[in-house]
Amino acid sequence: MKKSKIALAAAMSLCFGAAWGQAASSVTLYGVVDVPVEYVNHMAVGAPTINPATGAITQQKGGNRFALSGGGGLSGSRWGLRGVEDLGAGMQALFVLESGFTLDDGKSGQSGRLFGRQAYVGLQSSTVGKLTFGRQYTTMFDLFANFSPTGYATLYEPVVAQLGTNFRSDNTAKYTGVFGGVTAEAHWSFGTGVGAIGTTALAGGGAGEVPGHFRDNAGYGAGVAYAGGPFGIAVAYDQWNPTVTTGSSGTARKAGAAASYAFGPAKLMAGYRWGQTKDGAGNTLLRDDYYWLGLNYQATSALGLTLAYYYDDVKNLRTSAAQPNNNQPNPWQLSVIADYNLSRRTDVYLTMAYAKNAGLNFDTSATSFANGYFFSQGNSNQLGAALGIRHRF
Repeated sequence: MKKSKIALAAAMSLCFGAAWGQAASSVTLYGVVDVPVEYVNHMAVGAPTINPATGAITQQKGGNRFALSGGGGLSGSRWGLRGVEDLGAGMQALFVLESGFTLDDGKSGQSGRLFGRQAYVGLQSSTVGKLTFGRQYTTMFDLFANFSPTGYATLYEPVVAQLGTNFRSDNTAKYTGVFGGVTAEAHWSFGTGVGAIGTTALAGGGAGEVPGHFRDNAGYGAGVAYAGGPFGIAVAYDQWNPTVTTGSSGTARKAGAAASYAFGPAKLMAGYRWGQTKDGAGNTLLRDDYYWLGLNYQATSALGLTLAYYYDDVKNLRTSAAQPNNNQPNPWQLSVIADYNLSRRTDVYLTMAYAKNAGLNFDTSATSFANGYFFSQGNSNQLGAALGIRHRF
C-alpha cells in the first residue's frame, strides 16, 4: 500500500509538472553590497534648527568626521527577488521585492522596512506595456535615471533636491510602455508614505488613503523619454500633496527635462528641474530652479571617470510667517568619481564632492534635511571624500 501511494504521488507530480511546465517562469536573487570609508569636514552634530517666530536658521556645532558609511557609496546596499511567469500570448506576470540595508551594522534601511526599496506585482504585455502595483519609484525618477551623471549615487548626488522626498512612493499604480526608442510612463500613488516635509510631520505619517480625503498625501506623475543612437532626451512632471492637517493638503510640484549625447568613450548630460511647494493655505514654501551638468568618460576598459556640477537657484524659501522669503545664498556642488572595475561584478572607487552654501547633497531646510550632511556653525561649505568597494551578485 505504501509503495502504491508513492507511485501515485509520483505520477501526479509528473502530470501536473508537465501541465505547469508549459508556462516558463523564473525567480532571480540579486543584490549589491557597497561600503566606503568616508571623510567629511565641517560636519554638524545634528540638523539645523528653525526659530518658529523669526524663521532664522541656526546650524549646530561640529567638526570633521571619519566613518564607515554603511548606507553605501556609489550604490545603496540591497538584496532582492525578481520573478517572471510567461502566461502566453505575449503576456507575463512579474514581481519585485527589494530590501535595502546598511552594511556597517546589518540593519534594514528605509526606516526598517523589510522591502523598503521596492515591492510590487503586475502584468506586462510585449505590445501594450507594463502595469504594476505597490511601492515603486516615481515616473520622474525612472525617466531621469539615464541622465544622472553619477547614476543616483548614494554619496554626493542631490537626488532629493532634484526629485523630492517622494521619489519612492507607497500605494502606487504605474504604467510603463516601451515603443521602439520611446518610453512612456505614468503613475498614481493613493498615499506616498512620506512621513514629513522639511521638519514638519505629515498627517498619518504621510500614508494617505483617509476616507473622505482622497487627495491627502496622494501623488502622481507622467513623462516620456527617447533614446536613439548617441542622443537621449526626457521630459517629466511630478506632483504630490503633502498634508499636515487632514483635509487641507499642500502641493509639491516639479517639472523638468534632461538630455544626453554620447561621443566615443564620453557621454555628456544636462538637465533642468522647475519646482514649487505650497502649504495647505496656499503659501509658497519653496520655489526653485535646479540645474545639473555632467560628463562620463571611459578612460580604459576598466577605469571610468565622472564629473558633475549641480546648482539650485532658490527663488523663495519660507521658513516662518515672519520670514516669507528667507534669502539665503544659492547652493552649488561639484562631484568627481574614479571607478575601477576589478571584474564584471566587483569594483573599487574614489568619490569626492565639494558643496557651497549647503551641506553635501544640498542638505538645507530647502531640501527636507534628507541625508544628514549638515555643515557646522561658522561654515558655509563642506568637503567629502570616500574610498569604497562594491560587489554585485
